[in-house]
Amino acid sequence: MREARDDAAPFALVAAGILVALALVSRHAHWDLLGHPLWWLWLVVALPYVCLSGILLFGLGRLVRHDHRREIVIVLLALVWVFNVLGVVVLVFSLVAHSGVEMTGRQLLVDGGGVWFTNAVAFGLAFWELDCGGPVARALATAPRKPDFQFPQDENPELAREGWAPRLWDYFYVSLTNSIAFSPTDAMPLTRPAKALMAAESTLSAITVLLVAARAVNILT
Repeated sequence: MREARDDAAPFALVAAGILVALALVSRHAHWDLLGHPLWWLWLVVALPYVCLSGILLFGLGRLVRHDHRREIVIVLLALVWVFNVLGVVVLVFSLVAHSGVEMTGRQLLVDGGGVWFTNAVAFGLAFWELDCGGPVARALATAPRKPDFQFPQDENPELAREGWAPRLWDYFYVSLTNSIAFSPTDAMPLTRPAKALMAAESTLSAITVLLVAARAVNILT
């Protein structure tokens, strides 16, 4: 419960804040998507993050006692991922549409950077919920569990500090580096679900970085 309140909820709030700020900036600067003032789209993408942070901050007591607590969190994370994909799709279609010639390099860099970072947060939360059956299962485990991710400390226990266990910051670092390098850098995925999530993140990140950022740099130059 402490990890969810101190780590997961602030991460979700940061992502929601970035998307809300992106919506306000888009409205103020009159930035269009698909040729229309769709600044409110970023508020829609931020909504699942707000719901997730609200559950983790205020509804966690009931959620921990719920028989389907993990399913509820997974559904919210799935909504986060779906709306993030929606944001990427709309951004890419706006780029290749005829109205894309009116998009400035500043708009593409701001939109692309916001989408890229919030995707890293979303997948960091997904890794945190996936590994070893989730944070609740990891906390209550009485025997060693087979992990979904192998951290360097797992491979070399003598290098780990006493009482070390992966927390959300570790999973966010895995997500952030995977979104930059398009491949595992810190922790290796051991199971098919972990590999599928990392592959999905690499694909979304490649689309965002290679298409959006490259087009933005081309416009700026």
